[in-house]
Amino acid sequence: MVFYPYVGFSVFWIGLITAIILYAVKRSWYPVAYLISAALYVFAVAFVIDVFDLGPNGIMGVLAFSAFMMIGAGYFILKKVSGK
Repeated sequence: MVFYPYVGFSVFWIGLITAIILYAVKRSWYPVAYLISAALYVFAVAFVIDVFDLGPNGIMGVLAFSAFMMIGAGYFILKKVSGK
């Protein structure tokens, strides 16, 4: 049974509604940007798992790889912003 399209649509609509509420309450784009990045992350991982038909070890590998990739991107951005 393929349920990743349902995950994608659910993440999109929940993220959109939450983003509208966050912007209305905070009047800031930072929380909305964080929400968009988290929703894209969930959708991208679900898409990769669905397309490549991965088993349990493959799913853990994709999650581990994406976590290390995000840690590296965060470290790079921190160094770039802080000027060190």
